[in-house]
Amino acid sequence: MDKPNARKVHTRIMPRLGGLAIYLAFIGSFFLILPFIPDGLLSAYDRNLIRAMLAGGTIIVLTGALDDRFELSAKVKLLFQLIAACVVVFGFDVKIDLLNIPFGQSMQEISGWISIPLTIFWIVGVTNAINLIDGLDGLAAGVSGIAITTILIMAFFLGFEPIILMSCLLLGGILGFLTFNFHPAKIFMGDSGSLFLGFMLATLSMIGFKQVTVVSLITPLLIIGVPIADTFFAIIRRWVNKRPIFAPDKGHLHHCLRELGFSHRKTVLIIYGVAAFFGLAAIVQSVFVQSQAANWVTFVVISLMVFFMQIGAELIGIVDKSKRPLLSLLSRMRLKPEEQRGK
Repeated sequence: MDKPNARKVHTRIMPRLGGLAIYLAFIGSFFLILPFIPDGLLSAYDRNLIRAMLAGGTIIVLTGALDDRFELSAKVKLLFQLIAACVVVFGFDVKIDLLNIPFGQSMQEISGWISIPLTIFWIVGVTNAINLIDGLDGLAAGVSGIAITTILIMAFFLGFEPIILMSCLLLGGILGFLTFNFHPAKIFMGDSGSLFLGFMLATLSMIGFKQVTVVSLITPLLIIGVPIADTFFAIIRRWVNKRPIFAPDKGHLHHCLRELGFSHRKTVLIIYGVAAFFGLAAIVQSVFVQSQAANWVTFVVISLMVFFMQIGAELIGIVDKSKRPLLSLLSRMRLKPEEQRGK
């Protein structure tokens, strides 16, 4: 059971092992349809990827369930997340070995001493990013569902059958759970759900689109732009305030929007809209932009997105309520021409 405290938004005791429902729906439906999958649809390589996802996902969901029941320390949870990531990398030899860097050559192979830590960092980072945004009814499930839908659409256009299959199964579990999790929630997903969804998003975005030849370095970041941005600002906020990085607080995006006066549902829907915008940008980038000019388009779009994200972060006070460096700089730049005209 999840008991209310000063950091949490809910005001009554709630069950919080809903993540097991998502996991069981996903893995149960997979094994139900497995005998009916046509021969040749999944190659030996595809089956290896799916086994890696199932093995690592099981470790992650068990870790989250234990944390929901016994409240594990952050270090213990991180250890099990690293174990799950290492199972994927070393147990099934799944890693980021091809990378397209903007303004570089079409596709470059990276050596193991870079690909292995990069893959582990990606899996653990995205897993925790989804966990950090799980603060309002339906928020983590909805944002994850939008990201999975984005991956599904991209996989459909690009013809990645294994990713289409796994995305459909996972999306079904998420939508079924949202029936009971959207405000007012009857059950929470807990860490068993948020960690599992984060892990699945990390692996799906990694193995599904590492071979896309147009700025594939950026595409996965756009798919999960909301949790990545919220995690980034959380790290900056805690560093500025000299607090431990893993220390929980009430400064996340959803907390700031609530402080501005938005209702529970409106806050969640606003974040859904931002997540959908990121997803649309990812789809346009990976599917519809196929020219060399895409590098410059991507550079401009990402620069503008970072600029407006910083403006938004300062307006809502997600890092610091009093420090607004970019807004102060823009204000000074606007005042200087006025002062010159006055002289």
